[in-house]
Amino acid sequence: MSGQILGLHHITAIAGSVQINYDFYTRVLGLRMVKKTVNFDDPATYHFYYGNKEGTPGTILTFFPWEGVGPGKPGVGMATEISYTVNPDNYEFWENRFREFNVKTGEKIERFGELYLPFSDPDGLFFTLVIPAKPDERKGWETPEVKSDNAIKGFYNTTLTLSKIDETAKVLTDILGYHLQSQEGNRYRFVTDAISTACTIDLLEDPEGKRGRNSAGTNHHIAFRVADENTQMAYQEKVMAKGLQITPKINRDYFYSVYFREPGGVLFEIATDNPGFTIDEPLAELGTNLKLPKQYEPSRKEIEGILPKLKQ
Repeated sequence: MSGQILGLHHITAIAGSVQINYDFYTRVLGLRMVKKTVNFDDPATYHFYYGNKEGTPGTILTFFPWEGVGPGKPGVGMATEISYTVNPDNYEFWENRFREFNVKTGEKIERFGELYLPFSDPDGLFFTLVIPAKPDERKGWETPEVKSDNAIKGFYNTTLTLSKIDETAKVLTDILGYHLQSQEGNRYRFVTDAISTACTIDLLEDPEGKRGRNSAGTNHHIAFRVADENTQMAYQEKVMAKGLQITPKINRDYFYSVYFREPGGVLFEIATDNPGFTIDEPLAELGTNLKLPKQYEPSRKEIEGILPKLKQ
């Protein structure tokens, strides 16, 4: 696995209500809030991280909940679907739970021999639950209502909707080390063999599709995982060698990031495993304290006064 892209690190999306977002992901889906912090560029806005017990890369879904922001529009040039894995025979549990909480769902669909259960969050962000062909041994976060046998394990894949897939496919294969595994109609599945989970990207080609618009209920960017900063810098060089613009390394406190926009329009990030979410609070307390980037710590009182109230 040394020197390779290790699948997905995290996915970041936009929400329109702090409390509704928190309640849905922690109480309905049963994910753990592993970090409660603020947007580095907008400290009056929260940045929430949800995942498993440790906040393992490949399980982390993050949100910028901009209170009262209008709905976005998913479309071409965006990540348009997030798939989570669950254990075999879990669909009945989740169908019942979704009915109980009035979660919008769709009919099950089959892709590449696997069955998917579609659903949406309160902002309309689109998800599917999948029982993968290869067992997923990851253990999800357990809550009083969602026990470990039924818990969501982490990402399976994400779908990027593009007017043409060719140049994006080259980024996946020539830079990030993925390969085309299979195709069904206008859906192309790319995988990396470097890891067995969160290792899949689907490209959906839609030449007549309309461009998406980022706001509540849409994905902001997807992040690929690397073990450390040295590996990250090697990929930064690879991206630049292909003529694409990429940012310098940015310290996000819990990982280091570089960003570039792939030719199809989707914002890609390459993020490190280090230093992890326990750098500023112990494992048992993850997500319970408001953690601020050090440049904002002197303004903590003012920031706490501006941020919307959150009942945990």
